[in-house]
Amino acid sequence: MNLHDLAAQKIIILDGAMGTMIQRYKLEEEDFRGERFKDHATLVKGNNDLLCLTRPDIIQQIHLEYLEAGADIIETNTFNAQRISLADYHMESLAYEINVEAAKCAKRAVEQYYKSNPNGSAKFVAGAVGPTNRTASLSPDVNDPGYRAVTYDDLVLAYREQVEGLIDGGSDVILVETIFDTLNAKAALFAISEVLEERGLELPIMISGTITDASGRTLSGQTAHSFLISMSHIPFFSIGFNCALGAEQLMPYVQLLSDHAEGYVSAYPNAGLPNAMGHYDQSPADMAALIKNYLDRNIVNVVGGCCGTTPAHIKAIADVAKTYTPRPLVQPA
Repeated sequence: MNLHDLAAQKIIILDGAMGTMIQRYKLEEEDFRGERFKDHATLVKGNNDLLCLTRPDIIQQIHLEYLEAGADIIETNTFNAQRISLADYHMESLAYEINVEAAKCAKRAVEQYYKSNPNGSAKFVAGAVGPTNRTASLSPDVNDPGYRAVTYDDLVLAYREQVEGLIDGGSDVILVETIFDTLNAKAALFAISEVLEERGLELPIMISGTITDASGRTLSGQTAHSFLISMSHIPFFSIGFNCALGAEQLMPYVQLLSDHAEGYVSAYPNAGLPNAMGHYDQSPADMAALIKNYLDRNIVNVVGGCCGTTPAHIKAIADVAKTYTPRPLVQPA
């Protein structure tokens, strides 16, 4: 079964937050370093993607918990695993290796799941491609609005290396997520298209933007509809939104995509809005009740969770979603 077959049968369930689950392990600097990086000159605590090399057992266990909770797609632990973001830790040279090992780790979790669930439904690994910590559209210096901390070509090269690693590790899907700058996303999508064309491959591409606040715009200023139009040159499997907002706040923007997108529509919001301490308090039951509103309106094909969500949140969402039929595709005008 491929992803399109699955989408025709059911609401696809995406996994939840990786960072939230890693925090539960209360890892220290030595855990991130492992033996291999014990003498690395820079502090590496917080480089969660590095754990694919130093603590793959933890990452595989988190993947497995999401699969057992009902996730159809699990994302690789590679949100910042390109050389632009890894430069913060002076680990740029590890970009390709981390992505290969992250994809392999996720695939091992799927294999482990099948051993315990030989009649289980199809599971897929999405190679996660994050936005980087730079923006190609905006200046980080208010006194120099023409300055850019990264170029489009820099982004293409970094994303290309990441995507090659994700594919070589066995990813079934490529997910470009948490897009706050459309130009960054276009660089990622160009790199993906180049790699797939050169290799003669066809992989589903999932696209997920981020509406940053109540203005209804991305950080680089686009409305939800403008974002959709900007991405429509790519034959994507799905388009949607994730992060920044909770399910209640995100729904009107997902509704707009559902009204106009010709492909499948995804949503994986945060577990509500963060409290004063930066924590997410929304319970699995409360989040599932809000996601039910999406399902009642028939506006999503893929649903999951972002910041603050756990396997318990995904299980609650999956339990609700299994009683609904998939959203029909919008026919081109």
